[in-house]
Amino acid sequence: MTTSAAALSTDATPSAATAASPSPASAKNHYVILDGLRGVASLMVVVFHLFETYSGGDPEKQIINHGYLAVDFFFLLSGFVIAYAYDDRWAAGMSQWDFYKRRLVRLQPMIIVGGVIGAALVVFQQSSVFPKLADVTVWQVVGVMLLSFVMIPLRPSAEIRGWGEIYPLNGPQWSLFYEYIANILYAVGLRKLSIRWLGALVALGAAALIYLLVAGPRGDVIGGWALDAKGIQIGLTRVMFPFFAGILLMRLGKRIKVPNAFGVCSLLLIVALSLPRFGVDDQRWVNGLYEAACIILLFPLIVAIGAGEKSADGPSVRVARFFGDLSYPLYITHYPLIYAYTGWVVDKKVPPAQGALAGAGVLVAAVAIAWVSLKLYDEPMRKWLAGKLLSRARQGR
Repeated sequence: MTTSAAALSTDATPSAATAASPSPASAKNHYVILDGLRGVASLMVVVFHLFETYSGGDPEKQIINHGYLAVDFFFLLSGFVIAYAYDDRWAAGMSQWDFYKRRLVRLQPMIIVGGVIGAALVVFQQSSVFPKLADVTVWQVVGVMLLSFVMIPLRPSAEIRGWGEIYPLNGPQWSLFYEYIANILYAVGLRKLSIRWLGALVALGAAALIYLLVAGPRGDVIGGWALDAKGIQIGLTRVMFPFFAGILLMRLGKRIKVPNAFGVCSLLLIVALSLPRFGVDDQRWVNGLYEAACIILLFPLIVAIGAGEKSADGPSVRVARFFGDLSYPLYITHYPLIYAYTGWVVDKKVPPAQGALAGAGVLVAAVAIAWVSLKLYDEPMRKWLAGKLLSRARQGR
């Protein structure tokens, strides 16, 4: 696995988590185009993972080559939306615990579903690709699942798949781990930074990102899912710049109005994630410069354009809104299917044409699972949890 996308949750959007009691916060307009871009990025993540099966583990051979940058785009969107949804609530008296409860209500229900699906599909993932699974017991799987429910990461020596993932039943959960870290840093004090000091923090994050990309041996940001020194370095570097750059972008109020903003932003994002790799061997720094330009310059530009209009309509935007609602469930539930698909392709030496047909089926199945999870579990569960954990007075903040 080379990437996943961080889950973006739009708490500014009236949702099941806030529907229990109408409030100024729940009435706050949301950015429909950003919702749509979230959906576009989520679909690109699934397609990237499907094509990744045929890369042989070599990112230089990967189709949809820069698809892993979707995680960095999600972190940027997340910072923007967190600031938009919560900055004014602190002034109204929201406590840190109130903030944490809101984030748990939004994120944890689907994390549990992802873990359950991951555990249930292990039986279909027995493959030479996953060297440890053959000797794993049912109780080990259950234990790993329960640990994933409470976001406890596993060290490489303790994981059960052989890929070194901190959440081996559902690899993309790693980005939620860093999402929570960024949320905690925001809540404990970084939210109080002035524009000047926040800008300095963002500049420092950009410098660390450029160093990783240009001075590092890989020339890319691939990584973050392993609980070792390198994995932690990459994970923290990947989240710090985009998340706090998103907060800064929201606070600066920089918006760009262009005609057909959703189409323009979608095209820019798809092209950026799909271009072939730039530079190999001793020229990998060229690819690093490209990825730095995407994360530091292009992605904020896309968000500024997408935020230029809060209200939009039309068939394409309605479709995008649908996939925007699905984006988090799709992200957090699709990868157990990818494990099974990868093992089948590799062990059976499935040719690309046959694999593409099956991959299309996997994509459809992933969307269907995400929709069922959203409608039958996530939205009702968030509404119930909001009623239990968030008082009516708190919901108004």
